[in-house]
Amino acid sequence: MGIRSINYQLCEGCGTCVQECPMDVLRMDQSTKKPFIKYLRDCQNCFLCERNCPNKAIYVTPYRERRVPSAFSAAE
Repeated sequence: MGIRSINYQLCEGCGTCVQECPMDVLRMDQSTKKPFIKYLRDCQNCFLCERNCPNKAIYVTPYRERRVPSAFSAAE
């Protein structure tokens, strides 16, 4: 459940989603100046990030989903 995706082609990096999130799920990536999902399990499906995104770049799903953890990858 929670944030399903962030469309980085639509995202301008305004940071509204990060500011609106009451659970601190999203953070800004300093290198790309775009938000990323830091704590997905903390998402409460409040839809504030999706509703307040000026470009509609975030999609939140109301359904519970089970995600497979990705393998560890070394930073480049």
